[in-house]
Amino acid sequence: MKDTYILGIESSCDETSVSIVKNGTEEIATVVSSQIDIHKDFGGVVPEIASRHHVKNVTMVLEECMSKANMSIEDVDAIAITYGPGLIGSLLIGLETAKTLAFVYNKPLIPVHHIAGHIYANSLVKPMEFPLLAVVVSGGHTELIEMTDHYKFNKLGGTLDDAIGECYDKVARVMGLEYPGGPKLDKLAMEGKPTYKLPVPLKDDSYNFSFSGLKSAVINLAHNEEQRGNPIREADLAASFQKVAVEAIITKSRKAIIDKGIKHMILAGGVAANKILRAAMEDLAKELDVDFTVPPMKYCTDNATMIAAAGYFAYLDGRRADMTLNSKSQDELR
Repeated sequence: MKDTYILGIESSCDETSVSIVKNGTEEIATVVSSQIDIHKDFGGVVPEIASRHHVKNVTMVLEECMSKANMSIEDVDAIAITYGPGLIGSLLIGLETAKTLAFVYNKPLIPVHHIAGHIYANSLVKPMEFPLLAVVVSGGHTELIEMTDHYKFNKLGGTLDDAIGECYDKVARVMGLEYPGGPKLDKLAMEGKPTYKLPVPLKDDSYNFSFSGLKSAVINLAHNEEQRGNPIREADLAASFQKVAVEAIITKSRKAIIDKGIKHMILAGGVAANKILRAAMEDLAKELDVDFTVPPMKYCTDNATMIAAAGYFAYLDGRRADMTLNSKSQDELR
C-alpha cells in the first residue's frame, strides 16, 4: 500500500507550526515557532500581535520544515489546515497559506477541527481502539467525546462555563504566577498539600463540567485570607485547587467509561501535559481495565503534527474543502 504524506499547518493561537506526517502515525518533520515570550508581558495572548507574528513567521516555518524533511510540496498528498476554533486573525494566516499551497500545487485541501487535532495526537502513540473516550482538556475546551470509529464524534458532555485550562490560568494569575500559569501551577502543586477546603463543582449524574464556581472559590479564599492578614500558603492552595479540578475530570470520565463500555481512553488538549492529571487518568484506566493513551508533552500544546495526523484520517474519510473554506472562531466538532 502506498504511503500517504500529509502536510499540516497550525496557527489557531500563538504558535506557528508546520509538519509532515506519514500515514497518520509517523512524524517526518515538525517546526514550531512559539510566541510565549512575546505575550508574557501582557499576561495572555494579544490577538493582533499574534496575527502579525504569524504573517512574519509562516513562510520561514514552512521552508524550514520542508528542508528538515528533505521533501518538497510535490511530495505530499494533501494539505491539512486548522480552520477553527481559535483566534480568527491567527487562523486566517494559516488558512490562506494552506489555500495557496493547495491551489498552486494542485493538492487536496483537508479541513481539520483543532480539537480533532488534539484527539488524533494520540494516533502518533498507538492505534485507536473503539469504542473510545476522548477526554479533551484545554484552555478553551473541557469535553467528553465518544468515538465508535475514526471521525465519528459524539459529544457526551462539556463545560457549562469556564474550560479547565482557562480556570487554571485564572487561578494562577490570582496567585501571581507568570503566564502561562497552568504549567507553573501544576509544578507548584507538587510541592504542597491539599489543606484548603474547596467545593467539588457540578456533582451530578451528567457528563458536564463547571469550573467557574471553583475559580470563584479560590479567588474568595485568597481575598478573605488577605483581609485577615493571613499569608496564603501558595503550594497548598495550588495542591488544593488541582485536587478538586482533577477529581471532577476523573469522576465524569469514570461514569462515561462504565456507561458506554469504553475500551480505550485517551487524554487530549493542552492540559493533557498536566502531570497530576496524567497520573490520575492512568490510575483510572488501571482501575477499570481499559487502555490509556496520552500524547508526549510536545504533542499536547498546539502543533501541526497533530493536525497532519488528524488530516490523514480526514483524508481517508473523504473530507475535502475548496477555496471557499473560511476560518471559524467557534465550531462544534463533527
